[in-house]
Amino acid sequence: MKGECRVKSNVKVLGLFIFSIFLVLALAACNGKQGKETSSSKDGKTNLSIMWWGPNERHEATLKALEIYSEQNQNIKFTPEYLAWDGFWQKLPTLAASKTMTDILQMDGAYIDEYVSKGTLADLSDIDLDGIVDPKIVENLKIDGKLYGVPLSHNGSGIAFNRQELESLDITLPQKDWTWEDYFNFAKESRSKLPEGKYPISDSTGSWEWFQFYQTSKGKGPVLEGKNYNIDKDLWFEYQGIYDQFRKEKIVPPADVQAAFLENDPQGDPMASGTVMTRSATVGSVSVLETLMPGQVEVVNNPTGPAGGGWAQSTIFLSVSETSKYKEEAKEFVRWFISDMEAGKTLGLTRGIPINDAIYKELEPNLEDKDKMSRALLDVAIDKALPFYPAPAGWSEWVQTYETEMEAVMFGQKSYEEAYKVIDELGKSTAAKLGN
Repeated sequence: MKGECRVKSNVKVLGLFIFSIFLVLALAACNGKQGKETSSSKDGKTNLSIMWWGPNERHEATLKALEIYSEQNQNIKFTPEYLAWDGFWQKLPTLAASKTMTDILQMDGAYIDEYVSKGTLADLSDIDLDGIVDPKIVENLKIDGKLYGVPLSHNGSGIAFNRQELESLDITLPQKDWTWEDYFNFAKESRSKLPEGKYPISDSTGSWEWFQFYQTSKGKGPVLEGKNYNIDKDLWFEYQGIYDQFRKEKIVPPADVQAAFLENDPQGDPMASGTVMTRSATVGSVSVLETLMPGQVEVVNNPTGPAGGGWAQSTIFLSVSETSKYKEEAKEFVRWFISDMEAGKTLGLTRGIPINDAIYKELEPNLEDKDKMSRALLDVAIDKALPFYPAPAGWSEWVQTYETEMEAVMFGQKSYEEAYKVIDELGKSTAAKLGN
């Protein structure tokens, strides 16, 4: 009897053991299935997350384009997220640090090098862009021989001017391919004919980028490039000396007026307010001026030097996260985004002049004057243009210091010689720190 009980007991133990194994395997299978459903979706469709910034017009057009793609590709759906510029760049660093960036994301020329250096963006060099994007554009956008962002539109820099008012005062209008000497002479001539309270040009003393335009046009290279600091002292003092004299002669607005300007605001914009006759503009932004001042605006390229002047290249891209589980699907979408005619018509000029010339030609007959102004600026900027040189990663403190120091100069709180010492010392120490 005891032996029989022992046998029954062993059988029970064995049964419980087998049941436990079965339960563990069942749970594992269930968890595995759930894992697949979270990386894909319960309906079997691939769910691509995508994130961009911009105004409401861009948001609505992009959402409609995503719908079109899902209609054409029944196995793909999207989780979109769209923010204003500031919100986008406040959120993205956190996503990058936690390796939770969206599969596809809009990227800007001012930041792409930084995110490439962090290893967060996938190599897109294998996307076939033949017949869609000019090969020269693609080659110029590569970083260390690889493409990390597919360009969406053309961009470039130039100067907008109030043609109507300048003509009424018999002031010689800016001409394409004008030099820096021409630019400064235009300012002097205009001052002699403009009434008090109006100015020919803005005070660019506080803009390191505007000085960089001056330096690069002279063939001296960018002020900031990667980890390198390369400010030409002689050119800098020459440039600042000109603006110092212009402040004394009231050729540029006083510091308090200059500091209060707010571009693209009907009352605060230097040109739209009627205070300044010219201002810098980009292909992507000049249409706003035409809206604020219909029929009054004309455009010209940046002042040039022996090496050229200004810049003209793509500055807005679609990139793919290096941690995306759906890189191939994301790449297919990115290519479609700039090549599909229906998508092109839907997106219009919400990201600027389309990089795909075939799509632009399709849109051109129905463009408004403000959109034609963007094309006009690109056309005058492109042949003398130099590369786009944004502030590289690691230089934000130097950029802020430059602006703060030179603002003090504009307000007469210190000399530009004193400001240069601070700017130059920080530039050299930052370069040394980055180099190490």
